[in-house]
Amino acid sequence: MKKIFIGLSLAILLAACASKDPIKAPVDSATPTPTSTVTQTPTTKPTDNTNISGKPMDDPLKDPNNILSKRVIYFEYDQDSVKAEYAALIQEHAKFLSNNRNRKIRLEGHADERGSREYNMALGQRRADAVRKATSVLGVSNDRMETVSFGEDKPKATGHDEAAWAQNRRVEIVYDGE
Repeated sequence: MKKIFIGLSLAILLAACASKDPIKAPVDSATPTPTSTVTQTPTTKPTDNTNISGKPMDDPLKDPNNILSKRVIYFEYDQDSVKAEYAALIQEHAKFLSNNRNRKIRLEGHADERGSREYNMALGQRRADAVRKATSVLGVSNDRMETVSFGEDKPKATGHDEAAWAQNRRVEIVYDGE
């Protein structure tokens, strides 16, 4: 029951984050403003396969300016719930997968070195499953997603402090063919 509630809550949160309003640039009162509205250019491109000129891009997954190039979801210590700050990222990957039905992903769960090896393997799996569930709620079928846990075996950072541990508590999204 708890997992259903979390899944539904995440779906509602993701839907609420889907604002399409332009970001208004702050206006300095000392500087005269033009009569038209000032908007900022988004820092990330939309997930369609076109660039600014309208021409198709080779691969939006490799474009560093595209949100799809971000593929790591970080977790709190000893937690497997997806933080709200990653809702938009998961939503964009789900949208890309919905528009590219031939693509599949592998969700690789990781943990920091604290805890037993067995516990960290299970925690990494729960984290990967949480991202899978969030993506599934957004319409991506489970047969297009694989989950695997590496536990503490593949650390991103090798230190033994909170900064390193925070980098190791993650799920990485890996697309087929990568």
